Amino acid sequence: MRVIWSVFLSVAVAVAVGRLASGPVGAAEDDRELVKLPPAMQEHMLRNMRDHLAALDEMLAALAEGDIGTATEIAEKRLGMSSLSLHGAEHMAPAMPEGMRALGTQMHRAASKFVIVAQNAELEPSKQAQRDVYHALQEITAACNACHQAYRIR
Repeated sequence: MRVIWSVFLSVAVAVAVGRLASGPVGAAEDDRELVKLPPAMQEHMLRNMRDHLAALDEMLAALAEGDIGTATEIAEKRLGMSSLSLHGAEHMAPAMPEGMRALGTQMHRAASKFVIVAQNAELEPSKQAQRDVYHALQEITAACNACHQAYRIR
């Protein structure tokens, strides 16, 4: 059951992010705020977001295998607060509107929180602990979703 649920979550995240990348579903006009960035910064941001998606997929795969250690390592190193220098946040943040920066910070904090929740769940496994892990994971994707719904760079 655990593997089926993890596979379902992986597919759901991939479908949702795929839809977000193409803009609002069914919208005749894309009314998200356009964030104008130089081409090099656009590409840098897109690479970062693609890596975020890949990291989420790898986290789900690790969770499906019961490997909390790998999932938490990926979460912190590639999405968490300690990943900011890896993504060039100090160079990218000044080019973003305040709301976009706030959503990015929310996502990074949610990833670091996921690490703590998942490690706690491994220490005291229960159905509630498993739900807490999924809730913490959903907080990450909620921040991604909110940002993709509000902003675009092309």
